[in-house]
Amino acid sequence: MKKISICVPAYSEEDNIQALYTELTKVWQKDLSGYTYEIVFVNDGSKDNTLSKMQELGRRDERVKVIDLSKNYGKEIAMLAGLDHCSGDAAVIMDSDLQHPPELISKMVELWELGYQDVYGRRVVRKKEPWLKIKLSQIYYKLLSFISQTKIENGIGDFRLLDRECINALIAIRDKERYTKGLYNLIGYKKVSIDFIANERFSGETKWTFKDLFKLALDGITSSSVKPLKLAIYAGFLMLIPAFFYFIYTFVRALSGKTADVPGYSSLMIVILILGGIQLISIGILGEYIGKIFVETKKQPPYFINKKNSKL
Repeated sequence: MKKISICVPAYSEEDNIQALYTELTKVWQKDLSGYTYEIVFVNDGSKDNTLSKMQELGRRDERVKVIDLSKNYGKEIAMLAGLDHCSGDAAVIMDSDLQHPPELISKMVELWELGYQDVYGRRVVRKKEPWLKIKLSQIYYKLLSFISQTKIENGIGDFRLLDRECINALIAIRDKERYTKGLYNLIGYKKVSIDFIANERFSGETKWTFKDLFKLALDGITSSSVKPLKLAIYAGFLMLIPAFFYFIYTFVRALSGKTADVPGYSSLMIVILILGGIQLISIGILGEYIGKIFVETKKQPPYFINKKNSKL
């Protein structure tokens, strides 16, 4: 009998853990009785009673694993920790807040049995999501697809079923500065999408802050392409060309004795500020890449587990 692992990273989601477990149990009893399963909960340094809720389920059900990370590493590393400890023939990654509908798992399994190795959910509607957030998300994914030269569609996240070959490929990549959405495309394999309507959160508020989203967006851009470095070079040349012609123009006017008409400090300051801004942005982009190189060359483990609190 084939085994399906459910990988659930969670940060301060104490009110959602039991509800998700109940829904998953119902799905298996109703639609997936021909498969065994395990639920791999990953506690990503939660500040509430999320861990104790997971441990309680682990004591009641031998199919529940609990991974307690030593601190808050972020969702990307939490997913890696979950996949590291999955033992199934396939794994489903999903959020703990029930926005990813558990009833969709049976359809994912059907497509997996047809030979697809990466069955990913495509969110077509997200209830009560702000208009501005939707538009910013669309712009970001278009920008990311352009910069990375890899098509990453809006509405596609981490809710997906992965075959064991995909799991092994992802866990073989031990990057600490991870952008898993880019890695799904990197590893390849036979993919298919399945549309779904995202539910409202079962309980609580999202833990994603603007700072977290900005960092994830920046990681997505700098982790999947070196094109920003090339764009910085192009920007430098674009500024150099008009500056060169302006220099010739000023020089010729000075030779002809029309120095009084040469613009003074205002125009000079404008040019300096523009060039300074481009230089600082370019240095910042370069710093992002150098920082990633520094982190990866230290060869530290991506995460540490508090084994006393875990059930492996």
